This record gives sequence, structure tokens and C-alpha cells, in this order.
Amino acid sequence: MMALPDTVRSQSVGIVGAGAAGLITAHILLQDGHRIYPGVSLNNVYGEFCFSCLPMPPQNPMEETSQWRGHAKYDLKLEILNIRRGATGSGWEVEVQDLQTRAKQILAYDRIVLCTGGCSEPSIPESLSPDAAVKANFHGLVCHSSELARHLDRILEDHKAIPDYSVLVIGGGKSAQDISSLLTRLGVKVTVVFEKTDAFLAYPIELPAGIRRSRFLPIMASHIELRTRLERFLHTTWLGGKITRAFWDFLAWSSYKSLNIPEDSPLRNSHSMFWGIRTNDEGVGKKDGFHALCNEGKIKLVAPARAMKYTGNGESVLLSNGTEIKANAVLLATDFGSSWTNIFTHETAEELGIGRHLPLADAEEHVWDYTSFRNTPSSHPRSQEWVSSIYRGIVPARNINRRDFAVNGAFFTTNNGYTYEVMAHWISSYFLGDKMRLPSSPEEAEKIAGKNAAWMRRRFPEMLLWVNESYSSDLAFWSWPQAMDELLEDMGVPIMRSGGNWLTWPFKVITPAEIKNLREERRAKRETDLEAMD
Repeated sequence: MMALPDTVRSQSVGIVGAGAAGLITAHILLQDGHRIYPGVSLNNVYGEFCFSCLPMPPQNPMEETSQWRGHAKYDLKLEILNIRRGATGSGWEVEVQDLQTRAKQILAYDRIVLCTGGCSEPSIPESLSPDAAVKANFHGLVCHSSELARHLDRILEDHKAIPDYSVLVIGGGKSAQDISSLLTRLGVKVTVVFEKTDAFLAYPIELPAGIRRSRFLPIMASHIELRTRLERFLHTTWLGGKITRAFWDFLAWSSYKSLNIPEDSPLRNSHSMFWGIRTNDEGVGKKDGFHALCNEGKIKLVAPARAMKYTGNGESVLLSNGTEIKANAVLLATDFGSSWTNIFTHETAEELGIGRHLPLADAEEHVWDYTSFRNTPSSHPRSQEWVSSIYRGIVPARNINRRDFAVNGAFFTTNNGYTYEVMAHWISSYFLGDKMRLPSSPEEAEKIAGKNAAWMRRRFPEMLLWVNESYSSDLAFWSWPQAMDELLEDMGVPIMRSGGNWLTWPFKVITPAEIKNLREERRAKRETDLEAMD
């Protein structure tokens, strides 16, 4: 039975995290009348963050957040120590510490939306940590890429003072590329070491929006459910499979060609654009961008190789190929760990069902024998695989019936703004007790989540060891429009909103404007559902 919306609105919601996901969640819930109390500010990353209520300039996406000031209580200088069930078994307690005074307090909420994302807790291999550097008598700066701003002045000062000063950047992802490009433009000698670098999209001329910002690429990428005749043709027929595979091969080839990447360049040692979730949109490229600087020899690349440890001479790092790289500073672009690990006790994580676990045995019954899935990369051993049972990437399956806990910002996609906004609407309807398409029990929710986890392992066989659970509750990297249609359908509102006819619909541009009136649509449906109950 649906809860009374007015009762829910009188209760408090704590939004943990004040990044993009937290802000849009607060905005949507406020519109629906919830009492909002956002919490801690943590770092969060298709091009721009853009919401239907707040067009954001790509240069400074958070510039106009004043639109949300004065409507909610913001506690931005707090560190979360622990999130746990309330003492009576209902509601939530959030233990926090003031970053300035170090004073601790416990905040109580009826509901929680977890928006801490997956790009806030640096992940540093123990053998490359600052402590390991000290033990090996390495005398230079060692820090994670997220700390570059704090140490940039020191790097530039040392660069001026030390002859032949050099920086070693470890990692091949976007952070490593951005850091090495910045330092090189500032005149610093940079070497980058990686096993694989990110794939990229590039083209000789700017592609029309009907290609880049439409359903075209998502359709070519496949999804767990193939709703349309075109998708079924592309991914389940012999001819369609050949077309799809040829398209993605051409896309990779043309991207390398557009940025003039030599055949023998380490930059070709990259993740798969089709099978992976590590692809950057480089557009037409930049004259002083990472790939251009590498082509010119201004950035030295060592790949494939892994940095193993600091050597005993105090000035080098040993690589997996046996070579040593001399460096005055080491920047670790080694990704991020889960932001959930330290804020839930083991008991709370188990009770919620928010943690990692081995794939469920019955998940093996799910098979997606798509003809576009030829030459699948080998997956990791089952003992190294993990899944999390989070329904729709939003609600821990075990907690589905309580309607007091949700997650936003852990859904891995190429269009964060659109997905965060739709998910915020879904969460608000879920909290209000709206009539929705939901599993009838935690067991059914876990079964559906298990099927989705099996899909992620099938679709992205190499990727689950690259991402942490707070940024991989679902992986719909290319197919985010199809995933959002599922959420819209759950709420009982129209899907495939960008329109078009049988010929043009794949190329219609998707914009946040198409979900601008989603709140009114949900409210009208809610009123209709309540009238039907009377």
C-alpha cells in the first residue's frame, strides 16, 4: 500500500554528498516537498553537467548553484564518520566531525540518499605509497593525482631549482593525461607509465549533435534488453552483428587516424571502446592536448609497463619490465577507492546489502548470445569477480520494501547530468510511496539485481576490477538512454522522449529539456492513482 505523501514530506531526508548528484537530488526532493538536509561535500566527474532546471556552462559547471541556496540546510565542512540505523531500528544516524573544530555530533534522519560518488577516496598501491617511498629513501614528492593543486607550486619551484628535474606520472587514465599535459605545458619534463590507457573518440571535424548526443551510439552499443526492432537487428542477426562490429572497429581506427597516432605508439595500447568503460571524447583534438604532446615527443610514454616499487638509490622507480625510471617527483594517477568503505560498519553494510559479494550462482543462467558479441575479451577468474545487489543501481535489494535509503551518483554513464536528474525523480517517487513498478519482495529485487550484475560481467568482462562499488552500482556507459527509459517506465511516465519517426528517432538529440516537466507528470499520475484508490 502506498504511504501518504504528506506524512513522508513531513519527515527529514539527509543527502550525504554535495556534488552534482547531491545537488540535483536535493532540488528534485525539495520540489516534491521533502525536508532536505544535505551533508558533506565530496569530489565528483559526457562533457558537461547540465540539468533541466540549471543549464551549466562547461567551463565552470557549478557556477550558478546559488539557485538552490536558502531552501535547504547545507553542512559543507563535515567529515562523515559513520552511517547506521537509528537506535529504534528505524531512521538513520549519521555521525560527523567538524573539519575545523574537530567536534563530533550525530545527525538523525528518517531517510538517506547516498551521493558520495566514487571519485573522492584516493586509491594508492601500498608499494608506491608515500610511506613506501620514505622506507626506500626516495627523497622526492609522492602524491595522488587528486592532490596536485596543493603541490603544484612546489613542483614548479623544484623544477626551477633542480637541473634536469622530471616528474613520473603513474597511470594511463584521464587524470594522468590531464596532469602530464598541464605540467608539460608549464615546461616540466614528464614521463607517463601505464599498462593500458583510455580509449578515445576523435574525428577530423566536429560531429553533428545527431551523432554525438542522440541514441545512435547507445543503439550501436547494445543493452540488457533490446526494445526496438533496430536494436534487435543490430545485435541478434548475422548481418547486424557484422555491421555493429565493423562500426566500432572503424570508430577506433578513425579516432587514431584523426589524432595522427602512429601505428607503433604506446597510445594504441588502450582499452576497448566497445568492451570498456574508459573512453574519453577528444573531439577534433587540441594542439597542446595530451595526444598531440605525445606525438611531438614532449611527453615520454613507457607502456605496457607497471610501476612496481621505489629503488634503493632514492631517486628511481622500478618497472615490471625491469627498467628503472629516474624521477624527482611521482604523481599517482591510480584511480579511486570506494567512498562507502569507511562510512558503514560491516554490520550495517550487511544489513543493507550494499557491499561487494561473489556473483550469485543462479546468475549464470542468464545468457546474452548477441551476434555483436564476437571475440569477447577474457574475463577475470570468478574468484576475483564481485557484484553488488543494488536494484536499478539505486536501492539495495534487501532494503527495497523500507523506502528509506537510496543511492544517486554511483551509476557509471557518459551523461551524468541527465541520469542523475532522472534518478532523483525516481528516488523522490520511491520515498513518497508513489505507485511504481517495483519488485514485490527483497528476494525478487536481488534476483533482478543479480541478472543485471551478470549482464555487466558479460558486457564489460575486464572492467569490474577497474571500478569501485560506490561508482558502479550499474554500468550503462553507452546505453544510458535505455537505462533511463527503464526508470521512467518504472514511474509510469513516457519514455523515448527525444521523439522522431521510424527513420529519424535514432538521431534525435537528447537534452535535459525533455525531462523538465517530469515533476508535473509524476504529480498528475500520483493524483490519478490516489483517485483510483478512493
